[in-house]
Amino acid sequence: MSRCIIVSAGSFAPQMKQALLPGDTIIACDAGYRHCQAMGVQPHIVLGDFDSAPPPPRDDLVVLPHVKDDTDTHYAARLAVQQGFTEVLLLGALGGRRIEHTLANLATALWLAKQGVQVTLQDENSRISYVCPGSPRQYKKERYLYLSVFPAEGLATGVCIQGAYYPLQNAKLSGEYPLGVSNEFAPGCDAVTISTESGILQVIETIAD
Repeated sequence: MSRCIIVSAGSFAPQMKQALLPGDTIIACDAGYRHCQAMGVQPHIVLGDFDSAPPPPRDDLVVLPHVKDDTDTHYAARLAVQQGFTEVLLLGALGGRRIEHTLANLATALWLAKQGVQVTLQDENSRISYVCPGSPRQYKKERYLYLSVFPAEGLATGVCIQGAYYPLQNAKLSGEYPLGVSNEFAPGCDAVTISTESGILQVIETIAD
């Protein structure tokens, strides 16, 4: 199964097209269709209530009601799970004028992680992913030099971070104290391994200033 890309209406830079891979299935949410146009790609599915942009001239639109529980992005996430995708990349899901949209998209990403989906949110400066209990993940240095680790739901225990300048062993991360912010790769290390025994972790990779 190929990867699903969900393009939302948040902050966006056309160079984010570099994150796309051949074979990706692209879902555009509402004004996210404009971001697809900026990248020069044609989405496979276009959906939304179209309150932030007029609907594009397509016969296969999925038009959602204005009064609904799901955001357009969360509806797209449910659709991706229903269609069997196990990897989802969200673009245009961070930043923008309304911070509540970013928080809503982070909630959607957490929901995807709980469905067993490997989910990532990405903009031109950062990449956000999730580490679930019992499923350690390795992060390579690449273009991202800083890593921050936060509990996604208030508390995470048995947290280990190896290969970082500030390592952790069997630590506890809580929502009221940002112990895991602004870590770096240890000298001579080009990969960091992160794990948790309980509680999902949110890992933010950031490029250099």
